[in-house]
Amino acid sequence: MKHGLSYILGLIALGVLGLAVSPAGADTIAAGPYYATPSWDQTLPASTRFIVLSNFSNAAVLDRETGLVWEKQPSAAVQTIWTAAGHYCITRAVGGRIGWRAPTVIEISCLFEGINNVFGQLVTVSLPAGHPFVIDPSVTSVWTATQALVLPGDSWSFNLQIGPDPRNQSTFLRNWCVRSASPGVDAL
Repeated sequence: MKHGLSYILGLIALGVLGLAVSPAGADTIAAGPYYATPSWDQTLPASTRFIVLSNFSNAAVLDRETGLVWEKQPSAAVQTIWTAAGHYCITRAVGGRIGWRAPTVIEISCLFEGINNVFGQLVTVSLPAGHPFVIDPSVTSVWTATQALVLPGDSWSFNLQIGPDPRNQSTFLRNWCVRSASPGVDAL
């Protein structure tokens, strides 16, 4: 009996010690749980969709709809050609973290809301009202990791006002890096 009680107390002590040394979770500036399972068919208001991550020095934003973590601010000064966009993100440290990449055209498109005209063609796009991103006015387009297969030598960029836009790969554009549990299908 005494041996069994010692064994149980030992297990309890190990459990308490394990809780004391393991992190409780990511620290954020928002209260409450935020690791919702991403579901591409849900629509969340910006106030609960986007969480600024303090464990990334407030330099990254979790999109709870997609599960992607974005730089809070796309590059304003750096301009690269398409082939250098992937290298820029891979070598980037944001909030003290590496593991960034260029987003796919689909991933960045899901970050924005679009307004269609009567013919179903995209006229204008915008980030949802109340988003936490800091966008320098000089940033109008950013590279994606997606090649435009129909147009040889072109890749998809994302124009922050009109959406996906094929561009010649030698065009100089800004970068907006993303992190995810696994890289996008056509990630650079």
